Amino acid sequence: MERVRQTDGRVHGVIVACRRADGRWLLIRRSEHVAAPGRICFPGGAIEPDEPQAQAVAREFLEELGAPVTPLRRVWHHMAPDRPLTLWGWYAQLATAELRPDPHEVAEILWMTPHEIASHPDTMTGTTDFLNHVLPHTDSAHDTPAAVNT
Repeated sequence: MERVRQTDGRVHGVIVACRRADGRWLLIRRSEHVAAPGRICFPGGAIEPDEPQAQAVAREFLEELGAPVTPLRRVWHHMAPDRPLTLWGWYAQLATAELRPDPHEVAEILWMTPHEIASHPDTMTGTTDFLNHVLPHTDSAHDTPAAVNT
């Protein structure tokens, strides 16, 4: 499926990191119906034209995993050098423990430690880089919803 390009000619997307109280991170194994099937990554997807990033975070997470999240802070930015793709990574708070993944997009839900993420052979390129940018922003005692409307 061709994604809509923004006014800068690039596809914009968000990636969402949620951490459990035990320190494990929510990742997904991508279904056979999407790009990079079988690969492990953080959930996320395309930003619609004129959609604020925080809204895209909540919408994409709900679409993929059937659960609400509260975006807390944007922590990462990446411009792919080899294709017209710009990504923003967000740290978010999961509002419920009940996940209902969309089987068209998600083959498996995984709760992984940072070491498991970095060492798993199916982890997508860039996933560990994003995680390294999220980790300094994850003081759960100070997690409050983002006031950013970007």
